[in-house]
Amino acid sequence: MSDWIEKGYREYRGEKIDVYFNTAICAHAAECVKGDPDVFDTSRKPWIVPDNALPEKVQEVIHRCPSGALKYQMK
Repeated sequence: MSDWIEKGYREYRGEKIDVYFNTAICAHAAECVKGDPDVFDTSRKPWIVPDNALPEKVQEVIHRCPSGALKYQMK
């Protein structure tokens, strides 16, 4: 996870899962926003709130990301 930070990912901490996002490689396919707008909402700051869904749901949505801009770490 520290290597992801070094590669430009920003960390969004949750109780059971941390989400990492790299805007520089995001393809803007919006799979995250369509997948779970409670967790991924670009009109809010912070725009990623990992605790707004079960960790398994967050994982599933992140796996849809075509660019690799989203990553996660289970706690």
